[in-house]
Amino acid sequence: MNRKSFDKIASVIGLLLAGFLIILGGILQYGGNFAADQVAAQLEPQAITIPAENGDPEVTADVKKFFADNANKVMTTGKQAQMYADHYIGFHMAEMPTYAAASNANRAAAGALAADPANAELQAKSKQASGTVETVFKGQALRGMLLNAYAFGMLGDIAIVASYVTFAGGLIFLILALLGFAHLRRVDTDSVI
Repeated sequence: MNRKSFDKIASVIGLLLAGFLIILGGILQYGGNFAADQVAAQLEPQAITIPAENGDPEVTADVKKFFADNANKVMTTGKQAQMYADHYIGFHMAEMPTYAAASNANRAAAGALAADPANAELQAKSKQASGTVETVFKGQALRGMLLNAYAFGMLGDIAIVASYVTFAGGLIFLILALLGFAHLRRVDTDSVI
């Protein structure tokens, strides 16, 4: 194969790769922006206000700084959702029983109350057990939903970074392809590879 034909083929392939990477970068950029917008659109109407501190006296300095920096802000980002879920709800739920344990205790209290419905002490225990199940369920459900928002936001952040990398790769291939086309004019038509 002569050198000029090889340079043409290599330059065209480089140009096609540049176009592909630039289009892929645009798709990744769109996906990343979509994820960030969706996280904000889903969290903002919930109007969850981040407190100035999480209540844990043994909290690390970076967590303490996060809560101080975001104090009284309405949650709109995946990172805010993750910090609130793990370091606020998680801290407050740490002393609570698991949902399974709370549910079992609630069923036991309801069974005892069914055997003696007039017993005021059993009524109070059943009401407390039912309240514990409700609190644990709501806390764990909210924590799970917030961590899903964090995961979706993190995927969006990864897509944004990947878009920058693919744009850079596309730009490099574009430059190389243009250099290849420029080189075509200087190549001897008789040279063989």
